[in-house]
Amino acid sequence: MLTGFSELVVYLVEPSAIQGRIIANLLGQLGVAQVHRYASAAEVLSRMREDLPSVVISALYLPDMSGTELVQKMRGDPDFEHVPFILVSSETRPQVLDPVRQSGVCGILPKPFTEAQLRKALRATLDYLDDDASLENAGIDLESLRVLVVDDSLSARRFIRRVLENLGIKNFVEAENGIEAVAVMVESMVDLVVTDYNMPEMDGKALVDYIRQKSWQNSVPVLMVTSESDRGRLAAVEEAGVSGICDKPFEPAVVKALLKKILQPE
Repeated sequence: MLTGFSELVVYLVEPSAIQGRIIANLLGQLGVAQVHRYASAAEVLSRMREDLPSVVISALYLPDMSGTELVQKMRGDPDFEHVPFILVSSETRPQVLDPVRQSGVCGILPKPFTEAQLRKALRATLDYLDDDASLENAGIDLESLRVLVVDDSLSARRFIRRVLENLGIKNFVEAENGIEAVAVMVESMVDLVVTDYNMPEMDGKALVDYIRQKSWQNSVPVLMVTSESDRGRLAAVEEAGVSGICDKPFEPAVVKALLKKILQPE
């Protein structure tokens, strides 16, 4: 179990020597002493075959592939799929950043970023890596809790499961879209639904509408984890009856607080 930033081993993928020094200095100011810089995705992937880091921090534009492709390669490799990833990019376009969000990452930092933004991403990394008994200590029966995770991205489902498993939750059912989730809920009872918004076939809004209006489990708590930024769409989801909404990439601490609020016995 990692107790602080000083124990983190960071693999920094940054082709610019100047940018690499800037980021390494900011990491050092937060107490991170073990920072190893690589100029390309191939270099860091090769190094990871020998020794895994605590987290990979990568620029978006690399000489041999994009940061998006790098994290997707990591998520597709059983040896690397659970290694935390943080992207650093000046990009703001949703179509560029959404594939990264869907890959399950601990943070997307703007360029330039502040020390506070870096601290937040590193804290999310520690939370992702470590177990947390606070839900169990709050009196929530995690042994019998059955969670339905709904997301069309396998990587996103794995990331969500890892965060929830760290909190002590053990029983999961997965679905790739709302239609599959409805089929699950017709046949069996669940105690919590964690769903994405943007999905094919039936999106998160339609799933919430179904649960609240047609399902025999119409009172089940629903947590939406989404990269959707349209405030009007999110307002419609809130009106439909979600129990909580959090962003992608999300902070495990935020999810923990929402689950405690949703599930804690009165």
